[in-house]
Amino acid sequence: MKIGIRYFTKSKKGNTKKLADAVSAALGIEALDVSVDLPEKVDRLFLINAMYAANIDREVARFLQRNKDKIGEVVNMNTSASGASTLNTVKKTAGALGIPVSDNEFHCAASWIFINKGLPTEEDLRRAGEFAAGLAE
Repeated sequence: MKIGIRYFTKSKKGNTKKLADAVSAALGIEALDVSVDLPEKVDRLFLINAMYAANIDREVARFLQRNKDKIGEVVNMNTSASGASTLNTVKKTAGALGIPVSDNEFHCAASWIFINKGLPTEEDLRRAGEFAAGLAE
């Protein structure tokens, strides 16, 4: 199975990047920013993102648009200080482009300003890697 990992973050805390790095380490595949298009078709794309103003960032949507013919399925993974998941928004955005999105999702809380200090934890990151490894087989 051909796997890709892309992430998007604009946070200085780097919570989403930590999640991407954990998935990268677990799968032995480099996690790249969504500014880097897929060089070839992947069967499964681990899309690691965060909630911004109750939505995914437009850079994530642009990446999906540019790469719609190279993605077999998206697996959504995200962090959020509010506790909100990006799965429904990713499904709506990807679905409009004809990209299937798995119902399997990894979501964990993350810190932002004074909220959820210390999150995600090392345990959260370990679980993220295990989640991805289980779907990459």
